[in-house]
Amino acid sequence: MKIEACAIEKWYFRGKGDTNRFFAVKQTDLTLEPGKVTVLTGRSGSGKTTLMHMLSGLLTPDGGKVLADGKDLYAQEDKALSGFRNAHFGMIPQGADVLPVLTVMENILLVQGIYANQSRNPGADRSVGVQDRAQKLLGEMGIADLADVPAGELSGGERRRVCVARALAGTPDVIFADEPTSDLDDENMQIVLQMLKKAADEGAAVLIVTHDQEALDYADVCLKMHAGVPGPAVQTEDREAPSCQEGGAGSDLQIV
Repeated sequence: MKIEACAIEKWYFRGKGDTNRFFAVKQTDLTLEPGKVTVLTGRSGSGKTTLMHMLSGLLTPDGGKVLADGKDLYAQEDKALSGFRNAHFGMIPQGADVLPVLTVMENILLVQGIYANQSRNPGADRSVGVQDRAQKLLGEMGIADLADVPAGELSGGERRRVCVARALAGTPDVIFADEPTSDLDDENMQIVLQMLKKAADEGAAVLIVTHDQEALDYADVCLKMHAGVPGPAVQTEDREAPSCQEGGAGSDLQIV
């Protein structure tokens, strides 16, 4: 599934009058292509999460449109939009959000069971059931033995890995990962990044918002957010950044 942002922007008012308008994300065009990993870096408060939330159907833009395979995402009623997100998007939130009274497996399966009509990424193995796939994902992250443990008993890093498994279990068409490697040690960080890259190889469009520079090694395109505008990440002497196209306010940043 292709996600296209067409001149989207988000602003907030500070005080009274238009002169106090604060732009969290300035007018931006952006395309996420299937099979590609995009890594978006930038300082805290630069607009990274706001941009991701608009692209993922969680935050209505104040201007412009977000298209999913050519269809206006926000033209849908709220219930239909929620169902669309559940069927097509995998979300890894910034916080390790789990329901503490449910087991690890119940947390994963709850998301998959909310809507019966689930869409699957054509490149993924559809013969594997969601629970089997979830168990496999937990195993890859070294927490298979915690499947029946209440999520409230887990550490921060274990909860983070549960969130990753929950997002990937439904083989989504698009994955939005907000700081997916926070609370993880180096070994588990690499495992999670490899799993996100594998999802892209299977056909998903993947957007990763992160402060971890190691994520750039897995990117097809890397962008850096500055003052509400996504643009090409700066290449450093010791790290060769993946291909980044010029961009900024009013520009077309296409993931190719």
